[in-house]
Amino acid sequence: MGIVKADKLTFEYIRRDEEGNVDSITTAVDNVSLEIKEGSFVAVLGHNGSGKSTFAKHLNALLYPTEGTLWVDGMDTSEENNTMSIRQTAGMVFQNPDNQMICTLVEEEVGFGPENIGVPTDEIWQRVESSLKAVGMYAFRKASPNKLSGGQKQRVAIASIVAMKPKCIILDEPTAMLDPAGRKEVIDTLHLLNKQEGVTIILITHYMEEVIDADYVYVMDEGKLVMQGTPRTIFSQVEHLKELRLDVPQVTELVYELQQSGLPIKDGILTTEELLQELERFR
Repeated sequence: MGIVKADKLTFEYIRRDEEGNVDSITTAVDNVSLEIKEGSFVAVLGHNGSGKSTFAKHLNALLYPTEGTLWVDGMDTSEENNTMSIRQTAGMVFQNPDNQMICTLVEEEVGFGPENIGVPTDEIWQRVESSLKAVGMYAFRKASPNKLSGGQKQRVAIASIVAMKPKCIILDEPTAMLDPAGRKEVIDTLHLLNKQEGVTIILITHYMEEVIDADYVYVMDEGKLVMQGTPRTIFSQVEHLKELRLDVPQVTELVYELQQSGLPIKDGILTTEELLQELERFR
């Protein structure tokens, strides 16, 4: 079994009126089955309201399935006695880093989580140092989080999760509030953690450029899993993605337009370098 496995996972939001009667039921995740390998970098795409964030909250046992089953590292998330172990295995990083920061110094912020799970003091400081170095923020260990840029704050939030030594980190649109430079900082950090530390990364996003280097991509729409495959496979299906109200990477969009104009360029081009190599054939 992979580090995450969903079997016919369904989640419904139930609204009730003032008298407690069911007013409406919205199916946010609809019969989703998938398996994510440990050590992989996986992206989950979808427009607003597609169910991707609701799915993400299941991975950290913030929500429980209405129907079906979700396992994290072999643990059934619907069993309450698994909740603490699941949250130590799968750390969560949200959109707004300010919502996750409570301490006055960066190093205290990173050490807060390990302290709360009973890590000995000497080991806490070792973890703080290694985690901040892993995300390139060790030089800011004595700084106030309030003085950092958005990208720096998000990297500290990631370090705070890394210090708890999870096998998996789930990030729910972590770059949505950042400028392009901040987005690049965060995505580069995630790939570094994935490659050097072997941490499984599950990235929930709607920025197409962020998933080009992912190992695997899942696409959700109206709560359903509607596409899956490598980035090259997914972005070869430009018209299908547009039907799902999703963008494609700029280079892929350009390739699509050139194909529409009659130029026989191959599908699946993701980078400027690949496009330039392909265009060499037509010189």
